[in-house]
Amino acid sequence: MRSITTFDLQYAHRFYGFKGEAQYLHGHTGVLTIEVEDTVEPGVNMVFPCNEIQKTAWALLKNFDHALILRQDDPLLPAILKVYEEQGIRDGAPQNKMKGPAFQTELATAYPDCRLVVTKETMTVEGMIKIVYELLKDKLNIAKITFSSGVNKASAEFETKNQIDRCPLCGIALNDKGVCPKCGYKKD
Repeated sequence: MRSITTFDLQYAHRFYGFKGEAQYLHGHTGVLTIEVEDTVEPGVNMVFPCNEIQKTAWALLKNFDHALILRQDDPLLPAILKVYEEQGIRDGAPQNKMKGPAFQTELATAYPDCRLVVTKETMTVEGMIKIVYELLKDKLNIAKITFSSGVNKASAEFETKNQIDRCPLCGIALNDKGVCPKCGYKKD
């Protein structure tokens, strides 16, 4: 069975090297849906609480919200960083409170202090799915990710293979010591 949750992401990007409208810097509202698959935890009668899926995923995904997403070879990147430096916001500003931890994967690097994500590939809906899966595959049993942005939509299904111990009282993942971070339950 699956628990499903959805995120709205506001972002700007462009398709560097693309011959069409998307070569220009533009913004989107993207809708990301994550489906987590596992057995139903008997104590709570659910696969995984959707609010906990949101909390786990949002910690990293908020780096994409209200962010500029550019490919690493885009000539706009140095220009943007120069302007941010001149404005004194490259290393953050007091108003920049909604940021996740910086991350670096093979596909993307997040610079949360300046609301920037630099990607290896053009940030298409397919590219976003690859990035999100890479970021969350060890944290959630992701069975499917769907991402839509404007008229573009893609989805990918994944084989779930994680064995995540969950709390019988809350349904959330136990930490590495077998303790529930939410209610304190301890696995024998």
